[in-house]
Amino acid sequence: MSDAMVIVLTAGLVATACALLGPFLVLRRVALMGDAVSHAVLPGIVAAFLIFQTRAPLYVVLGAAVFAVICVLAIEALRATGLVASDAAIGLVFPALFALGVLGIHRYADDIHLDLDSTIYGEIAFAPFRTFELLGTELVRSVIVMGIVCAINLLFATLFWKELKVTSFDPEFARTIRVSPRLLSRLLLIAVAVTAVTAFESVGAILVVTLLIVPAAAAYLLTDRLVAMVLISVALGWVSAVAGYWGALRVDASIAGSMGLVAAGLFAVALLASPRYGLLARAVRRSRRRRAAVRALPSPEGPEPAA
Repeated sequence: MSDAMVIVLTAGLVATACALLGPFLVLRRVALMGDAVSHAVLPGIVAAFLIFQTRAPLYVVLGAAVFAVICVLAIEALRATGLVASDAAIGLVFPALFALGVLGIHRYADDIHLDLDSTIYGEIAFAPFRTFELLGTELVRSVIVMGIVCAINLLFATLFWKELKVTSFDPEFARTIRVSPRLLSRLLLIAVAVTAVTAFESVGAILVVTLLIVPAAAAYLLTDRLVAMVLISVALGWVSAVAGYWGALRVDASIAGSMGLVAAGLFAVALLASPRYGLLARAVRRSRRRRAAVRALPSPEGPEPAA
């Protein structure tokens, strides 16, 4: 498998894993969760190093995953009180955990170089070089790991599709049919945390946050059906991966940055050209309503006199 294929396949698998969860985050208005997780994992990285005395990716990812789950559970607990809105809960929890990680580094690891870029925030260009052997066959770690995460997320979305759908659109109705919105929200956020932390090392935090939200936000503008929204999110993620890699090669730029820029460009196209919700369609409808209103006004000359 060529290096180019490994990079594109890794990015596409990350996009698929994120797209299976991202639409639910957009619908529930907790789109900043991926960004929150990317900051909240810092104390987990420090704790993993202090406990195991190594910067091996497995231990770092495990430590980060623990604090990612703590982050989402704390956010959900604050939301459940009814006293704090979703965005405020996110803004309260992840800065506290990030600050805890900074204090941990200065107190216990100030004389040790913890290279966060290489241990958790990753670089997708290095994906072809992270390999392992299984039964004499050399396999790319990012492809295998993200393929497993995709399968788990697909299984999660399939098993809890109806519950996720009803709790996203109408939590009150979900309670009447004995479906717990709080439980489903926690399961979803834990899946998001595990997906994000697993993908950080492979593609980098910025690209994970981008693929988690931007394709889903663009799909939200293009369809009113949840199944179509998920499928469009997956498709836009793969387009971002392929076109972003091609663009990065053409201009000799950051691969992850190019993929993120393509995703943002696709969202801009959806924002402008969505047949129903796009800015152009809204402008056309306003213009038509204005012309119709003008035609409905009585003539300034008044009615013609009777013969």
